[in-house]
Amino acid sequence: MTDRPMSGHAASGPAVKEFDPWSAAFVADPYPAYEALRAAGRAHWFEPTRQWLIPHYDDVSELLRDRRLGRTYLHRFTHEEFGREAPPAGHEPFHVLNDNGLLDLEAPDHTRIRRLVAKAFTPRTVERLAPTVQRLADELVDGLRADGGGDLLARVAEPLPVAVIAEMLGIPPGDRQPLRPWSADICGMYELNPDEETARRAVRASEEFSEYLRGLIAERRRAPGEDLISALIAAYEDGDTLSEQEMVSTCVLLLNAGHEATVNTTANGWFTLFRHPDQLALLRAEPGLLRDAIEELLRFDTPLQMFERWVLDDIQVGDAVIPRGSEVALLFGSANRDPSRFPDPGRLDLRRPAADNRHVTFGAGIHYCLGAPLARIELAASFGTLLSRAPGLRLAAEPRWKPGYVIRGLEELLVSW
Repeated sequence: MTDRPMSGHAASGPAVKEFDPWSAAFVADPYPAYEALRAAGRAHWFEPTRQWLIPHYDDVSELLRDRRLGRTYLHRFTHEEFGREAPPAGHEPFHVLNDNGLLDLEAPDHTRIRRLVAKAFTPRTVERLAPTVQRLADELVDGLRADGGGDLLARVAEPLPVAVIAEMLGIPPGDRQPLRPWSADICGMYELNPDEETARRAVRASEEFSEYLRGLIAERRRAPGEDLISALIAAYEDGDTLSEQEMVSTCVLLLNAGHEATVNTTANGWFTLFRHPDQLALLRAEPGLLRDAIEELLRFDTPLQMFERWVLDDIQVGDAVIPRGSEVALLFGSANRDPSRFPDPGRLDLRRPAADNRHVTFGAGIHYCLGAPLARIELAASFGTLLSRAPGLRLAAEPRWKPGYVIRGLEELLVSW
């Protein structure tokens, strides 16, 4: 990459030095570093990734909605015009897949595709999935109980949302085993400064997943079903402009974004509850608090810690003038612990009313997570079922955090009764 421009007051003092996303200790608990960043200012230049770190809630919320920023710049500039180098040619399969998905598109392409996909996420459609989600949660929790415990991450947190998204897409049960590994390899590229081995795995997963979906799309053209892929094909044939590559990229994004937050909120959330036994006891005693509790767990330990955007026109954040061509790193985890927005933010409070818990975990603006209502249904089903059917659930071993920081989650979560 070429150098990213700097301007204004580029903070690089002790607070920035505490931000070390490659440190295991930082990944395990980034919140003290966030507190230092918030105290030191509103925008901080971070030389290792050549990004501006934005730690405050109000700034993060505003910049998520600011049209002077974008997830891409290619709708307005070439790489050269924007002062960037094109990605290496060997990474092209990943970038073709990623750059045609909703998350990395801007208007008008984003508007067009989101309008089509949003039909699958209407409140009525999502509510119709609730019985299926509950059935799957019951089966997974009963299996974990029958074995006397095990890895809650692998046995409940991962399979539930993957199965739901696979059902929506119409992926047959026998084809689902590679979905999670493909997703994990692709999402590795969203971490900070991914190495060449990470890129190699992401490229391979992008090629394999794309090839599989092209075959499934061809099959659904011959024999349509009631699934989302069939609906996207029908929209295309009715005249809506949606290329096959956009269909493939949309399906991959729905799987990746549609389960990563749910998986990590489930595992991270239960680890949080085990570390706060008074709050876990409260939730077991008052299951009616579940809705508020889920929002608090989403806020308290955010699964997506950072969301990056390109600066398309000069902006100012505090004393820092951030010029076009820069990249900002919006620190969701820090924003969700900002005392200017959340009273006593470092305290887990399952009674914090959901209506007042305006966390940014699902983003904001045009890139607000389409699947947020479905994620909430999945979380309610998994947490509710574990609370009711496994009242003696306890932590069996101290878990380890995965090395990734941007999508932050546990390696495993061993539980027993």
